Amino acid sequence: MAPVADQAKMAADQAKMVAAQRIEDARYWAAPRLEEAAHRVEDELAPKVSSMLVTAAGKIDPSPQKSRRWPVVVLMTGLALGAVGYVFYRRNAQQWTEHMKDSASDASRWVSEKSDQAVDSTKSMASTVSDKTDEASRKMS
Repeated sequence: MAPVADQAKMAADQAKMVAAQRIEDARYWAAPRLEEAAHRVEDELAPKVSSMLVTAAGKIDPSPQKSRRWPVVVLMTGLALGAVGYVFYRRNAQQWTEHMKDSASDASRWVSEKSDQAVDSTKSMASTVSDKTDEASRKMS
């Protein structure tokens, strides 16, 4: 019986070593996965749970809610002022365009009158020069 007991003891020691090795392998495998799971809970689940708890607390809080109308009022006022500004801009641009057309027309008319005066003046001077040239050529002949 002693040899059977020795064999059983050796088998038990071997089983103990194999079990210890497998437990160590399992710990090497599980440690990074547990750490990754902890980070996921911290990054993904915790904010959602926190948000849910804050929402629940807000719903059951008996204190009066603060008014959130003023941002809407400011937004609507800004939009109205922007629309009025746009209308004034378009009207002013239209008036400016009409004024520039009138100014261009006036300038064109003024240039035309000045060029007509210059042509008339040039014609009268040319006529005077021509008359004097004719008179001078008659005197020379």
